[in-house]
Amino acid sequence: MTIDVDATRAQFPALLRTVGDRPAAYLDGPGGTQVPDRVIEAIGGFLRAGGSNLGGPFVTSRETDALTESARGAVGALFNASPDEIAFGQNMTSLTFAVSRALAATWEPGDNIVLTRLDHDGNVWPWVRAAQETGAEVRWLDFDPDTGCRLQAEALSSLLDGRTRLVAFTHASNAVGTIVDIGSVVEDAHSSGALTYVDAVHYSPHGLVDVAATGTDFLVASAYKFFGPHTGCLYGRSEVLHELDAYKLRPAPNKPPGKWETGTQSFESLAGVAAAIDYLASLGEGETLRGRLVSSMTAIGEYERTLSERFLDGINAMDRVTLYGGPTAEGRTPTFALDVGGVPPAEVSRRLGDQGIFVWSGDYYAVEVMRRLGVADEGGLVRIGFVHYNTVDEVDRVLEALAGL
Repeated sequence: MTIDVDATRAQFPALLRTVGDRPAAYLDGPGGTQVPDRVIEAIGGFLRAGGSNLGGPFVTSRETDALTESARGAVGALFNASPDEIAFGQNMTSLTFAVSRALAATWEPGDNIVLTRLDHDGNVWPWVRAAQETGAEVRWLDFDPDTGCRLQAEALSSLLDGRTRLVAFTHASNAVGTIVDIGSVVEDAHSSGALTYVDAVHYSPHGLVDVAATGTDFLVASAYKFFGPHTGCLYGRSEVLHELDAYKLRPAPNKPPGKWETGTQSFESLAGVAAAIDYLASLGEGETLRGRLVSSMTAIGEYERTLSERFLDGINAMDRVTLYGGPTAEGRTPTFALDVGGVPPAEVSRRLGDQGIFVWSGDYYAVEVMRRLGVADEGGLVRIGFVHYNTVDEVDRVLEALAGL
């Protein structure tokens, strides 16, 4: 099937469809991606109806119990996991700090962990801090700027040994768009007895997540990336979630996933999470929620490749624009890190913003990426990204604006 862009955009708030004063390119980041009307309605519906905390014998509490289980089931379908392997939190970073603290309690001096230079800092610094506090060594898996910022996964085996406790890595770079073959990385990590922690925040709106196929122990995403509210979603392999000692309050559940959720959740946000996944599924076909998501995410990937090809062809014709990342649409998301020669990144972002094109500049929390590319002290790079509700005309509008700089 193919994506009907006009029908897709019609599901988003009317404000988005106002011509002339809304962005032509939407980055996958706060203030960039938009949410469908059904997400807004689901959040407002919960608040209007009135809710309660979990576990009570009265109707509002029972409704909240059902809502929470529905959200777990929806994220489980999105990740191809069991609902009882899904926990929620304030955001990806908060969840990762919580898991890092629990895992670090099992580490000791002489142990080591492997991180990558390709990751967002949310999948770097929590682990660095945990290693510092326990005396574990941090080892780094690099990427190659000269081959489209490809992660050098073949070098992982040389970093692993019998005392490697964790390999944390990204599913796709939020900075340069590189997609990582997580199945092969997980296989290598498990061969040494290490656990794996995958950051799928950037990848989740662009491709199909499948924890059952890849075998990772943990995977985390943020619902705002796949057109929902700001809520973190954590998958943990059932055995690991049971065995690890979570940092929690005494009255909190002793079994997962509840033991991994600190305090009362934002239940209105969970209504929005479920609605966002329902929206994604509505773009596909199939008998089950997972089946519709497989269909829709496949179609989204195919459509976004056409946008990527259009954009790459355009910037390749611009002598003063330098691309950091894969030169073709294969093996990448439609997210592009650029240097526009002679114009500081912040100035590019401001001038495009003045034209109604919203893009980021700087490091977008990809600290190690910018250091590796040698641009950290030069204001970073400009990041331009597209999603499935963008059009070819909007890609052309961005290219025209870049050429005008």
